[in-house]
Amino acid sequence: MPSLPSALPAPDAVHQAVDALYRAEGRRIFATLVRLLGDFDIAEEALHDGFRIALERWTTEGIPDNPRAWIVSAGRFKAIDGLRRRARLTDWDEAGEAAQAAHDPSPNWDERDAQDELLEDDRLRLVFTCCHPALAPEAQVALTLREVCGLSTEAIASAFLVPAPTLAQRIVRAKARVRQARIPYQVPAFAELSERLDAVLRVVYLVFNEGYAASAGDSLTRPDLSAEAIRLGRLLLQLLPEPEAMGLMALMLLHESRRGARVAQTGELVLLEDQDRSLWRADLMAEGRCLVEQALASRRFGPYTLQAAIAAVHAQAPTATATDWVEIAGLYDLLLRVAPSPVVELNRAVAIAMRDGPAVGLALIDGLLARGALDDYHLAHAARADLCRRLRRNEQARASYERALALARQVPERVFLARRLAALDRNDPAP
Repeated sequence: MPSLPSALPAPDAVHQAVDALYRAEGRRIFATLVRLLGDFDIAEEALHDGFRIALERWTTEGIPDNPRAWIVSAGRFKAIDGLRRRARLTDWDEAGEAAQAAHDPSPNWDERDAQDELLEDDRLRLVFTCCHPALAPEAQVALTLREVCGLSTEAIASAFLVPAPTLAQRIVRAKARVRQARIPYQVPAFAELSERLDAVLRVVYLVFNEGYAASAGDSLTRPDLSAEAIRLGRLLLQLLPEPEAMGLMALMLLHESRRGARVAQTGELVLLEDQDRSLWRADLMAEGRCLVEQALASRRFGPYTLQAAIAAVHAQAPTATATDWVEIAGLYDLLLRVAPSPVVELNRAVAIAMRDGPAVGLALIDGLLARGALDDYHLAHAARADLCRRLRRNEQARASYERALALARQVPERVFLARRLAALDRNDPAP
């Protein structure tokens, strides 16, 4: 048994400790339980059982030295015990060990040392499981975001620009496929890594995006998700130092370097052009630029490296007015050829508006919206509104801001859009 404190904590302190552990380590514990139990749904139940048992026992026994290991063991034993009672478990190699855990759900289960972390990280293992080629590409990403990272179905649906019920069914079918195909919970052999890398990189990219610009809620960002994406990105880069892994790592670091300047002290959104660049983190920018240069030098780069190159151009500009929009527009031209998508077209249109004027960019966005590709994407309408505002087409700007506001689900963005609408009503001059 681990040593317990001499004075037992108050119930409120236990609740606070359990809540904090769930927020910080919940998905990591879940990933370990998936590996140990071999089933998403059983592991999810075990996760909640482990935390429930902690609430019951830590008040009378004290908080253990290694609370994460305690909950893993308690949840795992509870799951095995339940499987036995339901006669669903007929042969389990570790049944004896699990029974012993009933008396002490805190065996020698410690953090793996750093030397073994690369191949033994349970969350990375689970990412590769979810990105198995037996699953459809869209199912791989959706399953990983939901089960590994704990994103809500609504947040993932927003990232995919699909209805939430469609996304939920996709996740259910993916979990069933994992069970039916007996997909192993392991990092694949080196020879298989390359064919799985694209899906894994896409997952990490979407996790970072949700952390850097949350799809909904009161906060603009979710630093926990961004930190997790960067941690997984570093592990991937060590495992397989391919140019696109470098490019994605560079992209995340360059964006992360600007986090501290993106939100005002009041919690309001600050646009890139208005950010205090002295708040940008020079260490992350330097590391990101170094990685993107390496990736570009390989001449085997793809969309993540190109996006990182665009972010690097922003990072190099001492002021917003000094930004090299010619280079950025050119990089978007190349990105559109490499990875065509409506969102890339939108970003390219904004860059062209900065290079050639708002009227040119507005024509491109109007053509994009006329195709219906981004009609439900609030940033497309917000971009259109901004260009109309700059052209002093206030009625068109108002209509687009109202459409963007109706679609936006993130509180700081809604506050920003409402302020822009109010400025139009006051007929404030456009910058």
